[in-house]
Amino acid sequence: MIPKNPRILLSNDDGIDAPGLALLERVARKFSDDIWVVAPATEQSAASRALSIRDPLRVDRQDERHIAVFGTPTDSVMMGVLELVEGKRPDLVLSGVNKGQNLAEHITLSGTIAAAIQGMEMGIPSVALSQTYPFTVDDVIHWETAEHHAGLVLEKLFAAKWPDDVLININFPDCPVDEVERVEVTRMGQRDADLIEIHSRKDPGGREYHWLGFNGRLSTPPEGTDLHSIYAKRISITPLHMDLTHYKTLAALNSVFT
Repeated sequence: MIPKNPRILLSNDDGIDAPGLALLERVARKFSDDIWVVAPATEQSAASRALSIRDPLRVDRQDERHIAVFGTPTDSVMMGVLELVEGKRPDLVLSGVNKGQNLAEHITLSGTIAAAIQGMEMGIPSVALSQTYPFTVDDVIHWETAEHHAGLVLEKLFAAKWPDDVLININFPDCPVDEVERVEVTRMGQRDADLIEIHSRKDPGGREYHWLGFNGRLSTPPEGTDLHSIYAKRISITPLHMDLTHYKTLAALNSVFT
């Protein structure tokens, strides 16, 4: 599925200067010397699949193969494939390594996932990678866990095959390298507790404003889900696709409207 020495396009939603992207480039160089980085110029977390259609897309070429796009993760992959990567199209899109988890229903908010979706939609095998952490200021982010395990996981993935309409979502647990239990293939979970909270404050002029944040509250997910896997200090690998149809309801409504 993935050729030897593939042409790899790297992107993310944390911005071109993010440590996770530099980490991903080091990992990618274990597989290829044909690496292109096309990523947002600034952080675009939770941008989902936003596409800039009413504003011009400007680029900043840091060097020949490191290019910042003043736009979203989707913009960046689209620009990389169609305009900025010279010569043949990429053989592979890797997105991340994201600072923070991309699990359960929040997958639909993720710019990291969106970059991989865009690659998949353009016919390119695509993988999203994320390093989980508790969302608190003082906690350590175990980047070394993603760096140590990513190459091993990707190597096995590249030897496997997955359908053209599927992307792979990898999350590394919030623990040191030697505490990782194992790799687990999972399904997308669903939280039973709100993770996002709203902080209401007033500016010096007395005007109210609101700030969205993550509270780090844990759910009680069933085994086999991405959430349960991460809570158990396992590396979660979830195959995702874009068909959001609820087939049971589809059948029920067909009986009503036919």
